[in-house]
Amino acid sequence: MNNYFTKEGSNHKKTLLTCLICASLLSLCSCSGNSPVQTAGSSSEAQNDNGIEQVTLKVWAEEAAFDTMNEMIESFKEAHRGEAEFNITIEQNLDSKTKDVILGDVHNGADVFPLPDDQLSAMAAAGVLSAIPNQEEVSAANTAESVAAASINGVMYAYPMTADNGYFLYYNKKFLNESDVSSLERILEVCEEKNKEFSMEFNSGWYMYSFFGNTGLELGLNDDGVTNYCTWNSTDNSIKGADVVNRMMELTSSPAFVNRADGDLPAALASGKIIAAISGVWNSTDVEKAFGSDYGACKLPTYQVAGKQVQMASFTGFKMMGVNYYSEHLEWAHKLADWFTNEQNQTLSFEKRNIGPANKNAAASDAVSKVAAIQAVIAQSEYGKLQRVGNKFWTPCVEFADNILAGNPSHLSAQKMADNLVKEITASVID
Repeated sequence: MNNYFTKEGSNHKKTLLTCLICASLLSLCSCSGNSPVQTAGSSSEAQNDNGIEQVTLKVWAEEAAFDTMNEMIESFKEAHRGEAEFNITIEQNLDSKTKDVILGDVHNGADVFPLPDDQLSAMAAAGVLSAIPNQEEVSAANTAESVAAASINGVMYAYPMTADNGYFLYYNKKFLNESDVSSLERILEVCEEKNKEFSMEFNSGWYMYSFFGNTGLELGLNDDGVTNYCTWNSTDNSIKGADVVNRMMELTSSPAFVNRADGDLPAALASGKIIAAISGVWNSTDVEKAFGSDYGACKLPTYQVAGKQVQMASFTGFKMMGVNYYSEHLEWAHKLADWFTNEQNQTLSFEKRNIGPANKNAAASDAVSKVAAIQAVIAQSEYGKLQRVGNKFWTPCVEFADNILAGNPSHLSAQKMADNLVKEITASVID
């Protein structure tokens, strides 16, 4: 097998402890200096009695993806028949836990694994991701947004796989028309009139961002790659932080506004009470089953704050395939990750699991264009932002939202609530 990788030097002569420290403390600029490609050590490559290389690879995936992934693995083996003897296994791992699991034991982690785009920075900084060798080819095949999400300072550290890891509005056309779903106020009004529910996971920073995102108030990751900047308490903007907080308290006080964990939505739909919900494509099958012929999906509504009608924002997200830098069969691991994410297999993932592809050709198909949930993701993406926040963001958002949902029992002013939230979001990671 031709080895087209070049071995990176000193950056990866680090202990696992150093990798973990890098994940928390290195800036993204530090990982930009890494060589984009590396070499697998040939000394570990075993051969069978016929002189054929024996390749053992471990793949992580969520259980729901096992059948589809196994089909891809079999086609990969067939495509490379005679080149190697493959032993490729799948182990269950939640995509949301990939970073934490692999940084906990990188040398025993999977060779190939899916990851959400928001985990990419920390994993690249820690040196556990092997940057892709065929960047130009992969970049040309996938959407610009998915390539950007997989890249740091122009270097691609993973293979784009999906372009639908965002959220939007589901609605029941029996009760709500296109005009109704254009504003959150009207949705809640209809729900109240008909004794129905609007559902969202309000006490999650991921969803709560929708109220702040398009107001002119800012949130993002500092250059250190781990701490946040946030102006959600600003008093200088035309829309002040306190304005947003006050409006959030007013909206959530509606009896029709139900805070519900996103994972609980499928079961809750059975009650027939929910006629509008903010969620993502992963719940599309359950929502469509519940709403039947009245099933609808669209971008998020607007909401009124400080006398303005503001389009609700969203975090946009992508999933991708990463390759473990420490894989004993690095070149084959890259070939497999590339195979999992090619046009053929992104199309298969759509056909089998209704997953929105990042591949340009797969995404342009007539079949994809007919899926309402995927088209809603695309429509909302115009008003979305890549999720790039440090770990200090999530817990403060939960506490802030829970206080609002509880009716602000301490009777804090809206400005004080915003100040406290920003203080916690922007706190140092070394306390």
